[in-house]
Amino acid sequence: MAGGCFWCLDAWYRTVRGVLEVESGYTGGHTDRPDYSSVCSGLTGHAEAVALVYDPAVIDEDTLLDMFFVMHDPTTPNRQGYDVGTQYRSALFARDGRQAEAMRAAIARNQARWEAPIVTTVEPLGAWTAAEDEHQDYYAKHPWAGYCQVIINPKLSKARQYFASWQVPAGAPSPRA
Repeated sequence: MAGGCFWCLDAWYRTVRGVLEVESGYTGGHTDRPDYSSVCSGLTGHAEAVALVYDPAVIDEDTLLDMFFVMHDPTTPNRQGYDVGTQYRSALFARDGRQAEAMRAAIARNQARWEAPIVTTVEPLGAWTAAEDEHQDYYAKHPWAGYCQVIINPKLSKARQYFASWQVPAGAPSPRA
């Protein structure tokens, strides 16, 4: 899932019951071995994205996709707030045709939340490159950083309004433990 800066999606999905693993990384591009600097240049074609591993007995794919559409503005092409460029595009990367159909259905289902048309693309999942360690669980490592306070916190608050029942209670053991 790519919805702007991967720090935002990473911060949310790490708190969701049934999500077992979250990894920030790069996909959808045309160069080998992308890194943060090259992706930020906008020249690699990669998007900042998150990959999830989840327990389908606890949470389903549709709910995870609906969360995606609350966590960012899917109506702005190649932009999320001050983050501008193709690396910040709204995109879903499908492993197969069944997943692509589920993603297209999620786009249609979530359009009612937005006045402008959703521009999220459904693209085939290509090569995945994990982001550097400093970008994994960034929000937990830097909760007082300006970006976390000004950009991520409001997105988390909005997601909690819609999906509070899916959050792991504060202080509870991590489902990844």
